[in-house]
Amino acid sequence: MASTPLSSVFDGLSPAVIWEHFATLCSIPRPSKGEAHLRDHLRTWAEARGLATTVDAAGNLIVRKRASAGREAAPGVVLQSHLDMVCQANADTPHDFTRDPIVPVLRDGWLVADGTTLGADNGIGVALILAVLEDKDMVHGPLEALFTVDEECGMGGARGLDPHVLQGRRLLNLDTEEWGQFYLGCAGGVDVNVRRSGHPETPPENFTSLRIDVRGLRGGHSGVNIHEGRGSAIKLLVRVLRELEKRWPFRLSTLQGGTARNALAREASAVLALPGEAEAGLGDLLAGLQAAFRSELAGVDENVMVSFATSEISNVMAATEQALWLASLHAAPQGVRRMSVRVPGVVETSNNLGIVDLKPEAGACNFMVRSLVDSAGVELANEIVSLFALSGTVAEQSGHYPGWAPNPGSPLLSLCQAVYREAFGSESTTQVIHAGLECGIIGGKYPGMDMVSFGPTICGAHAPGESVEIQSVARCWQLLRAILTACATGSPPEPVCR
Repeated sequence: MASTPLSSVFDGLSPAVIWEHFATLCSIPRPSKGEAHLRDHLRTWAEARGLATTVDAAGNLIVRKRASAGREAAPGVVLQSHLDMVCQANADTPHDFTRDPIVPVLRDGWLVADGTTLGADNGIGVALILAVLEDKDMVHGPLEALFTVDEECGMGGARGLDPHVLQGRRLLNLDTEEWGQFYLGCAGGVDVNVRRSGHPETPPENFTSLRIDVRGLRGGHSGVNIHEGRGSAIKLLVRVLRELEKRWPFRLSTLQGGTARNALAREASAVLALPGEAEAGLGDLLAGLQAAFRSELAGVDENVMVSFATSEISNVMAATEQALWLASLHAAPQGVRRMSVRVPGVVETSNNLGIVDLKPEAGACNFMVRSLVDSAGVELANEIVSLFALSGTVAEQSGHYPGWAPNPGSPLLSLCQAVYREAFGSESTTQVIHAGLECGIIGGKYPGMDMVSFGPTICGAHAPGESVEIQSVARCWQLLRAILTACATGSPPEPVCR
């Protein structure tokens, strides 16, 4: 991967091998369903180093590395990360995720992307695995690297994974975001996709065309950050429009918000036609709503902004369609439904209204439901379907994936904990995460596979400004090498850092 020139931001970062690989990942666009160029690049890179590769029918890349001499009989280990990244950019940041490289900056010990997502989720995991594949000094057993595709848009790669392609019975997933924790379980999920056709109409005469924007929210990962009570730009904008309904007979043209099903909506906008006399009082109304929102979201999302500007409209939604959509979106659930009793402090069931796109001719929206209890997640999805059924709107469930059931007695977990203790002189912790990991799906295809997940500290995944702590990446590299050696030798290595 040395053929890719490094940006000066990576110069001097340690361990250099990890950051060289991550620099390459930043330079090659990798949106969900658009990972082919990166996958082909990695396959060529691996084969040039004598590593065997396979691409399965789903597009996943599998790379195999022979065991160190004398360690051929050691248990095989699968290293797994996904190639794609969540593509989010602020409205004032022009960025084409299909063509433009990610341009990170260094800031107080963190690598940060200003205005876009960074792709540390899950690019750091990929970089760690690539470093293992080219490491000539590490003692290890048989290794398989599984690079999945389309994780962020429904885990399509894991779903389509060939159930016979992997040989190892231990799996290290490198897709979590809190250093010092080993994850041993996660939520499952299901999408609800809503759509309804419309009937465009001509705007009323003597109406003024305006655009209302809700911006300034933090956004974030709809699994990791859902319990923090961050605002949803979509839900707030719907509240604004419902307040307008009480005062003026406006006509809605478009309502758009959110760009990813698994990200909290940071921005939303509506274009509408208002009676001319309404414009004089609109500023005060929006200022009052902005103040109310900031008060409600104090300490969480107090920078929310509600503004308006002139716009242009060619058509508006039929009045009945407008009423049905606004009432349904207003009533739709958002956020935490229930906290877990079995796993204290962890969200059991939640829902995120991630994307809305309403136009005069048709409208659609997406809800992503997550739950540690599969039946509870399906029931919440059923409730959303029932809500839209009241207005005859089509709402269908899709993409259900199972959760990863915790196994506290995992031998691999015990080994990882022992390695961590010896390497760092302190105890690690275990966690069950509300976000989705591919482990549940992979475990369904490979029953009995022993799995553990860990990773560096990443903040703001799925939102612009995503960052990764540099020091935690170095520690992850140290830990990963030590775990693989322990898997091959049967015992943790001598401590190297106290």
